[in-house]
Amino acid sequence: MPGTDDTKGTESQGPDFKLPDPAMLSRSMGDIAERSQRIVGDWLKRQSTETTSFDPLNIGKAFLEMTSKLIANPTGLLHAQVQFWQDYTTLWQNTARRVMGVEANPVIESDPKDRRFKDEAWKDSEVFDFIKQSYLLSARYVNDVVQKADGMDAKTAQKIDFYARQFVDAMSPSNFLLTNPEVLRKTADTGGENLIKGLSNLLSDLERGRGKLSISMTDMEAFTLGKDIGSTPGKVVFQNELLQLIQYSPTTEDVLKRPLLIVPPWINKYYILDLRPKNSFVRWAVSQGHTVFMVSWVNPDEKLAGYSFERYLTDGILAALDAIEKATGEKQVNVIGYCLGGTLLSCALAWLAAKHQDRIVSATFFVTLLDFAESGELGVFIDEEQISALEAKMNSRGYLEGSEMAQTFNMLRANDLIWSFVVNNYLLGNDPFPFDLLYWNSDSTRMPAAMHSFYLRNMYQDNKLKDPNGIELAGEKIDLSNIKVPAYFLSTREDHIAPWKSTYRGTALLGGKNRFVLAASGHIAGVVNPPDSGKYSHWVNQDLPGDPMQWFDGATEIAGSWWPDWQRWIINLDNTRVPPRVPGKGKLKAIEDAPGSYVMVKGV
Repeated sequence: MPGTDDTKGTESQGPDFKLPDPAMLSRSMGDIAERSQRIVGDWLKRQSTETTSFDPLNIGKAFLEMTSKLIANPTGLLHAQVQFWQDYTTLWQNTARRVMGVEANPVIESDPKDRRFKDEAWKDSEVFDFIKQSYLLSARYVNDVVQKADGMDAKTAQKIDFYARQFVDAMSPSNFLLTNPEVLRKTADTGGENLIKGLSNLLSDLERGRGKLSISMTDMEAFTLGKDIGSTPGKVVFQNELLQLIQYSPTTEDVLKRPLLIVPPWINKYYILDLRPKNSFVRWAVSQGHTVFMVSWVNPDEKLAGYSFERYLTDGILAALDAIEKATGEKQVNVIGYCLGGTLLSCALAWLAAKHQDRIVSATFFVTLLDFAESGELGVFIDEEQISALEAKMNSRGYLEGSEMAQTFNMLRANDLIWSFVVNNYLLGNDPFPFDLLYWNSDSTRMPAAMHSFYLRNMYQDNKLKDPNGIELAGEKIDLSNIKVPAYFLSTREDHIAPWKSTYRGTALLGGKNRFVLAASGHIAGVVNPPDSGKYSHWVNQDLPGDPMQWFDGATEIAGSWWPDWQRWIINLDNTRVPPRVPGKGKLKAIEDAPGSYVMVKGV
């Protein structure tokens, strides 16, 4: 009967697996083969001109030291091994019970915030639940072993812990085709087209990185700088070899008498503070009555190799102050420094104090380190061997490539900024989602060799900035205790780049009246948090005890953005108003429209 025949046909078909279109497959594989051959050829050519150290990060020495410590005292290692096998035996038993339909509690749970295991199959399927728990037990074992190695110096222990976590993150079953249920499901649904598309995405990233993997985090065609992002109206009113100075157009009937200068880090481009209109700090500050000036740093090449940290002071902040005085007639300004820009701001304040000049009358430090004793996980990359290897590389071409700096920062949050995109782009074959913050993050900048070497050695390695007269810039000894202007310190609780307990120490180094505010989230999201977003609370405390945790225990949590708190602080210092200032109408004429041309130069 027809019904019987249909039933037999259905039973014989097995799983519903879609086959790829042969013509599409042929075209895709031909394109992949041609691009692969070109990439490999280009890579081989570069090997004849590029020299690399076998172990430039000095990891081998650190792990050799850990091994010797474990051998010398094997008790901790033995205990970790016994615990691991006991837990693994329990996992086998529990999995067998689940297969037979008996409930069994997990031996180890994943963090609810861990997005790697958000797919329901990691919990509902006995197989994938076993894979997940096996991985989590192994990860815990590796971390336990690392922590059992007593007697190592703090720097070596930090390096081992960091790279052990990098290894553990890389080995997650979510990163592999055959152990990721979501990828397997999509592979079955598309007949493997996701893997072909993923391979094409991988080759595109290799081509963009010229043989080095440059993972696409967002759709780089989704935004146009000056139109969708970095679009607050203004004019470039001054420029030199190092910077362009943008003055933004007023939007209020009157403005604060004191102009506001923003000094961003030159590790990245300035428009993190001027993304889309809804989350632009620049646009918001203009709406609050500030005459905002923004430094847009040059993206340096080999011609600026000799530009020192001192040049960023003289041709950077000091030059910008002179230009603002010409544009507005105001000698005194409020200044914001973001991250490295804040470190430079502290040097400028100390330099001006030594000169008995009061040109900066208030200072705001966004996530800024002044005391580098505990510089967070970036300290993993700072030792003599690594700095020397980096200096050799920089000196050979005159600068540090922006992509290399970006890779360092991405490693601090590898699961979010590396492996999640590997899965999305290469295994699932998806296109990256358009995201303004990740567009900015991918728009890397270079670092002049002389400046970066000075910064790494004097700040991170030797921590001289905190010491009175520890460094000298433009003929003056830098002493932060001579800074008497009121200062506002904004830090973020989950900052991996400038840990908040370390930035807090800056309040004790400056000699004026300081305010410390702690925002939720991290180095970027905690800062770029407009009031209308309704995200991320912040903590305030009028007192500044020596211990940062004592400050936190006495702090009050306030819902929402810290931006209004900062505005109240500024106004309380001086609320004098003057008519609005139009860019280009003063003694400095407009050179070009914002965002200017310097920010358009792409990094490597």
